[in-house]
Formats: sequence, C-alpha cells, structure tokens
Amino acid sequence: MVDRGTIAVLGAGSWGTALARMLAESEKDVRLWSRRVDHALQMLTSRENATYLPGFALPDNVRVTADLEEALQSADFVVSAVPTQGLRHLITDAKAFLPSSAPIVIAPKGIENESLMVGCDAIKSMLSASMAPLICAISGPSFAKEVAQGLPTAVVVASEAEKVGLDVQARFARDWFRVYTTDDVIGVEIAGALKNVIAIAIGVADGLMLGHNTRAGMITRGLAEISRLGVKLGAHPLTFAGLAGMGDLLLTCTGDLSRNRRLGLALGQGRSLADTLHELKMVAEGFPTAKSAYELSLQQKVDMPITAEVYKTLYEAKTPSEAAATLMSRQPRPERD
Repeated sequence: MVDRGTIAVLGAGSWGTALARMLAESEKDVRLWSRRVDHALQMLTSRENATYLPGFALPDNVRVTADLEEALQSADFVVSAVPTQGLRHLITDAKAFLPSSAPIVIAPKGIENESLMVGCDAIKSMLSASMAPLICAISGPSFAKEVAQGLPTAVVVASEAEKVGLDVQARFARDWFRVYTTDDVIGVEIAGALKNVIAIAIGVADGLMLGHNTRAGMITRGLAEISRLGVKLGAHPLTFAGLAGMGDLLLTCTGDLSRNRRLGLALGQGRSLADTLHELKMVAEGFPTAKSAYELSLQQKVDMPITAEVYKTLYEAKTPSEAAATLMSRQPRPERD
C-alpha cells in the first residue's frame, strides 16, 4: 500500500490504539493522542499500550503524544476514538488546531446524555458549517483485539459527502479489513449506540441463565426497537439489517470481548453495578447510552421496552429478575408493531 500522509488518532483506548496500528501500515505518520500524560509516557517507553491493548507493539511510525496541538499539526485525516460522553470536551480543546479540510471520522458509539445527539451531530453543532461534510462515522462488528490481530473484519463508513466516504474507505481498507460505504449517518450511529444497550440486556439474561431461546428472542426484539427509533429519526430501514445494525448487534450481544455484555452478565449474576463498572476499567458505552436512549425514546414517543428495562435496572435499582418479568408480562401485540 502506498504512503498517504499524516493521521491523528485522538483517544488511546483499545479501539483508538488498534486503529492507529492498522492505519500505520499505509500512512507515513500516525499520531496517537492520549489525554493522560502518564499513559502517553508509558506507551512511549514500552512501545505498547499495556493498559488498554496489551501484547501489541506500536509501529515505529506511530507517534504517541499527550499534546493535542502536536497530534493535529498538519494532519490530513482525523479519527476521534474518545468515548461519546467526552467527545464535546475533546472538540472544545481541539477546535483551534483542527485542520479545516481534514475528514473527521467518529469511531465510538453512543448518544450524548445532555443533548441526546449522536457523535456526528454533536461535532457539527460545534464547528463551522463548511466542515460539516467532512464529519463521518465508522461502525460495524469489530472488536479492537481482533482488529489488532489482523483477523478478517467488515465495517461501514457513513458519510453524507460521497467523496469523504470514499476517501475514508480507501484509507481504512486492507486485505483483511473490508470497508463498505453508506450515506445513512443517523442510521449507522443509532444502530451502533443502541446495540450496546441491548447487549447489556442480553448479558443480564445470560447471567440469570434464561437460556438460548431468551437470547435469540431478545436480540431480535432489540433490533426491532433500535429500528423503530432509527427510522423515526430519519434512518433507512435497511441499515439495521447491515453491518452497523444486525452485524454489530450480534457481535456485541454474544462475544466474550464485549464490555457491555460483561456488564449485564455481572448484574444478572448478582454483582453490584459500582463494582462491575470499576472492574471493567474501560468504558462500557451502553451504561451512559441507556440513559440517553431511554430519554430519546420518550422524546420521540417510540416504544422501546428492552431499553426501558435496562435503564431502570441501571439507574432506578430495579432488579434483573423484575425487569425480565416485566418484559414477559407485556400486552400481546402484532410482531410488526
């Protein structure tokens, strides 16, 4: 692959680090920014992200820094990999250094608690209108560890500007990393955010040992309520049958590397929420997104019973058994409602 230029990856968690390693295969210069100076120094010294992605060396052309201005200087491509709830703070700090013509790829999956906006909309609200076409999202079934291992992966990049989508597709594509494109940004972001909430529900059900029938039924009905909200917000229905929808939902609900599933599993087994969040160490995006999704469903008047029960379990101390009983005792209805 040919050398292309300079990429800034903002956020040195497991996903940001995996993407930085992958992009370094074809870019002259990749800057990996960590908000913590001590974390950046650890990576500089060991050439490995021992905290969030241990066992995978950082290529020589990945430059680690805790300085946003250094990370963004002369970058012709920016990837944001910070958790959604920290995205607005990041852009506030980075705004003065953001290149005006560089695509900005949103990699995390969530909905802001305060604004109820998805990542692309949040950034667009903070930057000039001329930069709006440069902002896009990447999503799909993709655990960071497996990407770091170079295992076959397929994702989708969503951009309202075709040229930007094709540029991102070309720069991310590998023989083992297949990238599709779509113009349905809201659909891809809603699907990516809400699958984390459903994965918590699946983890709870598995923790309660409710069986495979329950898991399959909840994944299917979870997809139904994700689709209802997405379509209400203007998404294309077929997006939810694609990589960002069913693909990522299946992975996050069934894969052992899923932090959201592990959160639900611990709750279903009787562990406390505080202890589980502490032990996870990394952010489980479904935890804050459950609150946003529940409030968004009320705002949009969209029926989302699984999301509602996850919210009540996480924020109103409803027990997992009570939540499961509530879902099973709902009034009968046609499947397509």
